[in-house]
Amino acid sequence: MRHLIDITDLTVGEIDELISVSERIIDDRQSFSDICKGKKIATLFFEPSTRTRLSFEAAMLELGGSVLGFASADSSSASKGESVSDTVRTVGCYADIIAMRHPKEGAPMAASKYSPVPIINAGDGGHNHPTQTLADLLTIQREKKRLDSFTIGFCGDLMFGRTVHSLINALSRYENIKFIFISPEELRLPAYIKEDTLNKKGIPFTEVERLERVIPMLDILYMTRVQRERFFNEADYVRLKDSYILEPQKLLSAKKDLSILHPLPRVNEISHNIDDDPRACYFKQVLNGKYIRMALILKLLGLEG
Repeated sequence: MRHLIDITDLTVGEIDELISVSERIIDDRQSFSDICKGKKIATLFFEPSTRTRLSFEAAMLELGGSVLGFASADSSSASKGESVSDTVRTVGCYADIIAMRHPKEGAPMAASKYSPVPIINAGDGGHNHPTQTLADLLTIQREKKRLDSFTIGFCGDLMFGRTVHSLINALSRYENIKFIFISPEELRLPAYIKEDTLNKKGIPFTEVERLERVIPMLDILYMTRVQRERFFNEADYVRLKDSYILEPQKLLSAKKDLSILHPLPRVNEISHNIDDDPRACYFKQVLNGKYIRMALILKLLGLEG
């Protein structure tokens, strides 16, 4: 039995395999429509979510399986003080696989030690979000036809952005990736990621504060929102939340084939005027997230088409 807690739980070969299965699903959805008949996924979301929870549920339904679970801790026995370990032991009696989101870093890892069924980390605090990373990688592959040899800029909240951290860990295993980190000083990438992932592997990176300075160099721009829920001080959030807003005029110097990604939800960091720009890929990411989660469910259940 395998779990997916961190994107590095998967080898590069396994990531490439998941992308390949996803593309087979995209091309021939009917062939996968009942492969999970009789199987159930439990979505245990101790923290609010729209895309990730519904994406897992849609993925299992399109594979012919069923779903159960809860959308907030308030509607579970966690509100009565039940531990995560007891929750997964219980839910594992009802479901074949569990997708868990939790506000505390490490909660899905702890759950995996007690669960009788595979656990998928659907986001733990500011730590990891491996299935969003898989959606990002599938999107990049479909847009660029490769997962190496490009320059990617991460813009916004790089300190608390778990999607950023997971994607950096994934892309650092591919060749010739150039990283540019664009953020205010208060929201820079954590030192441990720079040391343990980038410096340890000798991967060069640049840190800047102005998007306009580097946007002509980018093949991919990964925007993020400044997350209110990660701040202890409301005044700091208000001061920084509008630091980086992508508007059409900022794209005038960008490459014609730039791919703009965002894990969503957005607040106002990407103007709605950009949504119809052919370079905007963030709603494609949403759809790709469903397909890659379908492939992952099959892999962890040992039902790889």
